[in-house]
Amino acid sequence: MSAVVNQNHNVFVYGTLLADEVVRTVINRVPQSAPATLSDYHRFKIKDRVYPAILPVQTKKVTGRVLLGISGAELHVLDEFEDVEYNRTEVEVLLTDNSEKLQTYAYVWANPNDPDLYSEWDFEEWKKTQMNDFVKMTDEFIQQLELPETKPRVQTYETFYKQDNDKPLHP
Repeated sequence: MSAVVNQNHNVFVYGTLLADEVVRTVINRVPQSAPATLSDYHRFKIKDRVYPAILPVQTKKVTGRVLLGISGAELHVLDEFEDVEYNRTEVEVLLTDNSEKLQTYAYVWANPNDPDLYSEWDFEEWKKTQMNDFVKMTDEFIQQLELPETKPRVQTYETFYKQDNDKPLHP
């Protein structure tokens, strides 16, 4: 997963990174982006998680956006943020504005047989019910990335959401 540091990359995002607030927290800026569609994939809800997963599913489509001009250092931070639950994969998306095809990276769920995947994840619902807490958790994770003893993002997520026992992990 090492990225060429002085090369720019494009990354298709489809979940929590659709929110500028989350992107800004993770890479410290909001890069240019373009709306896009990824064919033959489905965006799933994940049991006990507030973020989605995508996996290949024939005839399905995932709408999202491509973050353009991501540096190698920013790609490394995104890799850390997505952690071991996702594999950075090269995919081809269709840009909504001009129907151009674009090779880009996407973070695909690492376990294609995961029994915890179900239904379809809804960005607008997440934005209303989960985004504020998720941005706080993300900020905690990014601050810890700079420490010598970094916790993986999944561990940060689980610790953050278990601090407040009266809050469910998913709606």
